[in-house]
Amino acid sequence: MPTLKEKFGEEVKLSLRQGEKLKCSVLRMLVSAISYAEIAKQKTFTDEEIIGVIAKEIKQRRESIDAYKQANRPELVEKEQQEMEILQSYMPEQMGEAELTLIIKKVISETGASTPQDKGKVMGKLMPLVKGKADGQMVNAIVTALLNN
Repeated sequence: MPTLKEKFGEEVKLSLRQGEKLKCSVLRMLVSAISYAEIAKQKTFTDEEIIGVIAKEIKQRRESIDAYKQANRPELVEKEQQEMEILQSYMPEQMGEAELTLIIKKVISETGASTPQDKGKVMGKLMPLVKGKADGQMVNAIVTALLNN
């Protein structure tokens, strides 16, 4: 079974043949970002680590969208949103809020956390379980809400 990086290489070729310029550009950028990250860590990434790179790229797009909205640049907002949608199509299916809340409650009980000061313990154990499967901001919000109750 091909790795995600190999899959992206094939998809670049396919999008080139089909004339999908934006998708080709995004995939080339993604392959490049993965290669840079691998060079920085001096190792070949697993699919989970590649998903982490994709999540980082999605986060960068979100930040760019916010900046472009503040600068009143709707054409750039649209481009970033399209790129983000392409990147999100390669992410694993995201957890729903109900499923995520159950996992968070389980981790809170396992760590014995009861106050907002225990948030670090909870997040440390929780993030490896949900990395790439849930939005970090949503995880943070749910943990904060549960620990404040």
